[in-house]
Amino acid sequence: MKTDHQIQKDVAEELDWDPAIDAASIGIEVHEGIVTLNGHMSSYAEKLAAERATERVSGVRAVVVKLDVHPPGAFLDEAIAEAAHEALQWHVHVPSDVIKVRVERGWVTLSGNVDWGYQKNLAERTVSQLRGVIGVVNNIRMNEKTAPPDVEDRIEEALRRHAVREAHHISVKVENGTATLSGHVDSLADRRAAIGAVWSAPGISAVIDQLETRP
Repeated sequence: MKTDHQIQKDVAEELDWDPAIDAASIGIEVHEGIVTLNGHMSSYAEKLAAERATERVSGVRAVVVKLDVHPPGAFLDEAIAEAAHEALQWHVHVPSDVIKVRVERGWVTLSGNVDWGYQKNLAERTVSQLRGVIGVVNNIRMNEKTAPPDVEDRIEEALRRHAVREAHHISVKVENGTATLSGHVDSLADRRAAIGAVWSAPGISAVIDQLETRP
């Protein structure tokens, strides 16, 4: 098992390795495998990149993000809202006609109803890459759809296809459109991949994450 010192070293190297991140502006603290990131980012996209880079490091049990976003220059909320609306319109997989955008002091709130979980997640990822965005609140809801009777088997097959490590240690239960994941994974990146695979399944309206990350 890695020591906190080794995890801190590995996280620092992974942040420095990612060209989308200014690693010099990030402080790293580790306690019992829980990593806390402190500092200031120039964009919300960079903040997300730092979080995901940390999740890729083996031995990381959880990530606490205390990164503030301070975009260079001034961005009017109206300009951010217009850019978000256009970005959603141009994305081929996002039903922009049913998604509403509200911006307040750089915070983007998304609302509306979509048919698929991946559409909800894509909408959030799309606006998170825009200049001037401080954070994103995703209030998009799922339209009620009946999951096929073999959805659990199909999700488990997807986990194996996606090469999620320790997929055979993940249990999937679906009830009334809510999928519950339990079991163990080796990293937070595997955890994120497993949840992403579930959101791509038909009829899934919510995901309950009960996965544990091995130390």
